[in-house]
Amino acid sequence: MSQRLESLVVRHTFRLPAPDGPAGNGEAAARQFDTALMSVGFKLSAGSLERLSGLSAQAVHDTALRTLPTVRELSGDHVRHNAYFVDFPAHVPDTVDFWARCIGEALADDDTREHTLAQLDAGVVDLLTLPRYGRYQHTYAELLAAHDELIAAAGDRLTVLHPGGPLEDELTALYLALAGSATPLGEEALRDLGELAGHCAHGPQPGAIPVRENRAVVNRARLDAGADLLLDTVTDVLRLACALSDGDVTLARPTRFRPFSRPVRRALIAGLDAVVAAAPAKLGDVGAHREMFKRLGERLHPHEYPGRPHAAEVFAVARGEREARSFDSRVEEAFGAGDVAAAVRLLSAAPGKLFRALDRLLRACATEEQRGTVVAAAEAAAGRVSGRLLLSVREHLQNRRADGGGHRIFVNRTGRGRVFADVRPPLPPAEHGRLIAALDAEVSRRLPDPGHLLVDPAVLDVALPLSGNATSAGLGVLPRGSLSPVDGELLRFFMYWKQRERRTDLDLSALLLNESYETVSWLSYTSLTAIGGEHSGDITEAPEGASEFINLRLDTVRAAFVVPQVDVYSGEGFEQVEESFFGFMLRDGEQAGRPFEPRTVRMKSDLRGPGRTAVPLAFLRGDDGRWHAKWLHLHLVGVPDAEQVEDNRVSVATLLRGVVEREYLTVRHLTDLMRQRAATVALWDGAEVPAGPVTYIGLERPEGLHPDSRVVTPENLRDLIPV
Repeated sequence: MSQRLESLVVRHTFRLPAPDGPAGNGEAAARQFDTALMSVGFKLSAGSLERLSGLSAQAVHDTALRTLPTVRELSGDHVRHNAYFVDFPAHVPDTVDFWARCIGEALADDDTREHTLAQLDAGVVDLLTLPRYGRYQHTYAELLAAHDELIAAAGDRLTVLHPGGPLEDELTALYLALAGSATPLGEEALRDLGELAGHCAHGPQPGAIPVRENRAVVNRARLDAGADLLLDTVTDVLRLACALSDGDVTLARPTRFRPFSRPVRRALIAGLDAVVAAAPAKLGDVGAHREMFKRLGERLHPHEYPGRPHAAEVFAVARGEREARSFDSRVEEAFGAGDVAAAVRLLSAAPGKLFRALDRLLRACATEEQRGTVVAAAEAAAGRVSGRLLLSVREHLQNRRADGGGHRIFVNRTGRGRVFADVRPPLPPAEHGRLIAALDAEVSRRLPDPGHLLVDPAVLDVALPLSGNATSAGLGVLPRGSLSPVDGELLRFFMYWKQRERRTDLDLSALLLNESYETVSWLSYTSLTAIGGEHSGDITEAPEGASEFINLRLDTVRAAFVVPQVDVYSGEGFEQVEESFFGFMLRDGEQAGRPFEPRTVRMKSDLRGPGRTAVPLAFLRGDDGRWHAKWLHLHLVGVPDAEQVEDNRVSVATLLRGVVEREYLTVRHLTDLMRQRAATVALWDGAEVPAGPVTYIGLERPEGLHPDSRVVTPENLRDLIPV
């Protein structure tokens, strides 16, 4: 358990908890540890190296044994990456020539000749029936022998591991940060929060848990620990029941509730009873999740608790035996009657709903006086709205074009996206400007005094993580809409998967588009070579794990966009396989090396989601010819079988256009607001850091920062969002 918890700290913070162990001369062991880390793209900071050097060699050895598996998994180096073509990317054949060779070998095989001839007579050959196709024809050792060693380059990734405090202190700090996050967490972070909440149940607790999903996970740990539950809506109880059943606390997908023990049933019933007794109007929230409440009632047996009549009312509403009018229905009635003033009065009692309805309210106004009433209500309520919502509305408003038109992109909690033409009329400029000014003023008021502000310019175009689905767990992953520079001559995508119970075929491909988002070409198992690139070959099953690669020489790519994607061709989906992940590497042209080299990995993230196609990011060529990564984190539903890049070219291009043309709110916006209160502001150029404490915002923590500095990197970017 201790090693697992220590791994959480390393993954989330890139900090090494202070090791236990006797003092000694561990300098040689520490340098060996550092060398091993560098082989997979990590490195000890000067502080970490100094600390470890003062411990015994055995203590350093134990620390290395705990840490190396974690960082290897972060970069994708915990598995063997073989390629179908042993000397990939060299000598990748033409696709048709390769297929013809596979057919020729099948005809030469006594076991497959007759069946292959029959297929040729019929005019269609199933590649999966050919013995050479889709299966490795060499061992991993033979692949290693076919490649030269990687030549180290200045551009290789080195992620620095900084010294942390005692393990318990690090765990508590991480728990408080995740539980108190102002923005929803991703799936993996929620799981980690659950583990930390259980470990920290009897320790310090966050002053507030603003995100309901986080609260559900913490409530599960509090229930196990016998602590009071944090419940103020009936939906909080429903989310807790989902957490107890290892279900979806976001309520985006239905949960199959487990049978609950009697003490748990009593606690959930008591929670419902207390919420409704304190605020009967909250029965109106039941209708939004009526079916789930029905299923929950079947597990809780409310009839066994006659002393909890208010809890019984919840299930009476769910079954339709009692009417409980929702707040939203009253608002809709006001809109239906064209009574904007009544809608504003109602919504003013629920500031969050008011802000979500601002666009609709302004469009419903017939007079300047009505529009003024709407804006005034928003200005008055701004102080009672969460910082995340203020920023979300700010992003929405900056994408409302003055002339109308354009496109709207919607992405749900599972990463499925849709793009529509924006047919709404433009918002009036005066009210539009007043709202933006009010939002900026309120956010600026809530931002902490940064003191001396030091900003890495590379972080300015990183999008703010305003939703849980805006990013995914992994190394070097940025939120949806972020733009980051790509420096390197060779861009190489990699994908790995391991099937769990049945034969599974995942396919890596890359779509090349022009400036008008039209298809230029693609690289896939149906097109092994194309403009400036090569595909490593199709693997069609992965009982022991399998990898596919795409190699691109960026200076020869004749396209405006390169969009890698992973398709489920057959078998288990992303949520059923034992493991699946995607990433990309950058290399200089002369570095050589194996198909997979962890030191060159710039990004690696797990593939998870209900769709059949994952589109993690895209690469854009700028007007100056330089390439940038645009982060997408999207899933497409796809088709149940034989999903491939040729089938979804239009869908991918449409979604890409929606993300590229949307103006995301970025770190630049918040740093511009911070400038107004900062004592000094400086852009960090990689040189020596200031001697005193600073607020540092960047992609990586630089060495030598004062210990009292506040540091914000992508790992804790959510901390920038004011509560």
